[in-house]
Amino acid sequence: MPPQNRAASGSGDRTGILPPGYRVGGWTVAEQIGSGGWATVYAARPADRPDGPDVALKVMPTAGLAPRQARDVAEAAAREVELGRQAPHPRLIRLLDTLVLNAPDRPALDGAIVLVMERARCSLRELLAAGITEEEGGRIITGICEGLAHLHRSGWVHTDLKPENVLIHQDGEVRLSDFGFAIELSGTHGYAAPMGTPDYLPPERWRQPLGERGVQVRPTADIWALGIVIHEVFAAGASPFPGATPITRGAAVQEYGEGRAALRMDNAVPEFWRTVAADCLAPTHEARAAHTAENLLERITAAARSPGRRSPRPRFLSRLGVLAALLACAATLTGGLWWIGDGEDAGRSPVRIRVFNAERGCQDREGRHPACSLGLAIDPHQPYTAENVVATRVWHGDVLETDCRLRDGWPIIDEADLHSTLWFRIRLPGEGAESTAWLPAVRTKDHPALPWCTGPSGGPG
Repeated sequence: MPPQNRAASGSGDRTGILPPGYRVGGWTVAEQIGSGGWATVYAARPADRPDGPDVALKVMPTAGLAPRQARDVAEAAAREVELGRQAPHPRLIRLLDTLVLNAPDRPALDGAIVLVMERARCSLRELLAAGITEEEGGRIITGICEGLAHLHRSGWVHTDLKPENVLIHQDGEVRLSDFGFAIELSGTHGYAAPMGTPDYLPPERWRQPLGERGVQVRPTADIWALGIVIHEVFAAGASPFPGATPITRGAAVQEYGEGRAALRMDNAVPEFWRTVAADCLAPTHEARAAHTAENLLERITAAARSPGRRSPRPRFLSRLGVLAALLACAATLTGGLWWIGDGEDAGRSPVRIRVFNAERGCQDREGRHPACSLGLAIDPHQPYTAENVVATRVWHGDVLETDCRLRDGWPIIDEADLHSTLWFRIRLPGEGAESTAWLPAVRTKDHPALPWCTGPSGGPG
């Protein structure tokens, strides 16, 4: 059932956004930190103790929705509450309180369901933009397996595992989050609405018939998603299935599931994790069933204890690991990046990436309008200004060649408020192999697994 407590209202104009200082129950809104299809998430702190610990308010509006949509939102909130009540665990984000927002001054939010949760430092998706070492990647994957093993033992399937829903807590530990799509099992399976993030759906979900109770869901769906996440951790966020859009990648998944295409993983994925990911990405439910989260956790723990292998300790990050993770998270939140580690030689053939402009007007505009052109930097460590760009301009959709990536360049924030210090070295079109410039990673949706740049303007040389 939906939460019953009612929160105190605050003042403000008639909008669907909560401004800083708005009172929600015993909490004061600090800033918006995320949004999705059903909810907006705000950072908040105790109203009676401004120096108290921050929390995250997940606000799920119901006003203006059709009855069925409002029921779906209420059921999603109820699932998060029920799972938090039934199956608390250190690897699951902790639910602190539930409220119903009483906000007559904001009709779009009046009656919204509010989940009060502990606030994490950042998401795994944000860490991927900064780059992750094999050791830290192993620790994060171990934490994910611990969370999944607990969920599955408790009779739940997450159904929407992805880097956005893997959070890094203040102490550097992993927390799984966003259980609005989670399904409680009845025996070996449960039923869910045909929803989910396409990039993380197993082959059988693409062709499964929709019954009266929805589509059948089993824990092996989470194992498939885990395989995709493992690949992304070590391949700079890239999917093992080719395609420029989720639909084309979904078509590649179906080709693989039907035996018409082989599984091809990026060479950046270390051998041990390549084997684990391949088992998670077995093409059928039956082939995946043997690789439970519990078994995978035992396998990873055993490998960590093997002589000569650096340990991705299963329970807690080392102090250095915590520091590295928090610095990387801070980079995505504040725009700066400190990095611990050495570069690699950039001796790989160039790959192609497509330019992305976050301004919708420029995405839809035909031709190369001057107002929509984007600059390539001369020096990625200097401010990204008109004085620091080459004469060659690029536009949304242009295909460029890159041969390496730089992880500690000048911090960039794009029109969609995406932060990154990652840059790609670009070979200038028609200028010869020696003419290069730099493209901020926020200006492309592609994430090829490339070596780190070295030499002038690219790090140690």
